[in-house]
Amino acid sequence: MKEKILVARATFPDIIMRLEEHFEVERNADDRPFAADELQDRMADKVGAMLMGGERIDEAVIARASGLRAVSNCAAGYNNFDLQALTRAGIIATNTPEVSNESVADFAWALLLAAARRIPEGDRFVRSGQWGGFAYDLLLGADLHGSTLGIIGMGRIGRSIARRAAGFDMTVLYHNRSRLDPDLERACGARYASKEALLEEADHVVLALPYSAGAHHLIGAPELRRMKPTATLVNIARGGIVDDGALAAALKEGVIAAAALDVFEGEPRLHPGLLDAPNLVMTPHIGSATTATRRALANLAVDNLIAALGYGPTPGRPSCVLNPEALGQAGRGMAARTSMPAGKP
Repeated sequence: MKEKILVARATFPDIIMRLEEHFEVERNADDRPFAADELQDRMADKVGAMLMGGERIDEAVIARASGLRAVSNCAAGYNNFDLQALTRAGIIATNTPEVSNESVADFAWALLLAAARRIPEGDRFVRSGQWGGFAYDLLLGADLHGSTLGIIGMGRIGRSIARRAAGFDMTVLYHNRSRLDPDLERACGARYASKEALLEEADHVVLALPYSAGAHHLIGAPELRRMKPTATLVNIARGGIVDDGALAAALKEGVIAAAALDVFEGEPRLHPGLLDAPNLVMTPHIGSATTATRRALANLAVDNLIAALGYGPTPGRPSCVLNPEALGQAGRGMAARTSMPAGKP
């Protein structure tokens, strides 16, 4: 009898077929987010789960799922995992880092251009029939070429964003928890700055840092007031890094000129102030949404889950482990499978 796993959101049919080679798969065909109590119920008899990054795996889930051995995020972020609780229980946690870097960096530039040059507003203006011809002050925006780009968060996505700035002949400032190696700075054409200096000097600010308790509301009302009144803010990182209410107020009051958000606090719910905020571009968390990238993310998540549960070509050795301490813990994981041939149910 095959062991049971949960696929918490809909995914490509061939991804499900890969999992079905090894497991009995319960999948969320309706593709609706599970409430916390329903997720606990569905996880209760599972040995593993493939998640999309929005499902919280914590003590309450672990307490119900006595046979759980591995959870695999189909995302680079993993703030939905209580890693300490998972590690204590000997449950392997994995994610899919690096896969979406270039696609997300592309999308950051799409949002920056859209917001700074007021492209969605222009589209709506034409479609509404209001356009009557040339006017010198029609939808005036901000230049990117020759301006200063500030990037907060200089991991691989931040560095990919910075490299693209060379094509716009931009000065690039960055702020990070730790300064980059000088060779990396040169490769990115970027100069380190304090957060305060970056906000004051940049014409355009892009957020590309992971979410953490320390990053909560990293950009709030005081930080927005430090920015230029002509500046653009883009968040392709995580909801909660920006105080969405403060941003809505800043746009309405003209504290900054424009913003673009692909992520939101409490998404998919929105702060009501965002709905009528001017010069704001909003997209539904689609920074990695290309066919090639989403397929690559899903396949890596499957590879991780299959290996973590003791199957496939590298049983017990998933490539992207968040808590390697769990790999050697008895009572769960591979210890429960040592009597079975690798790759066989």
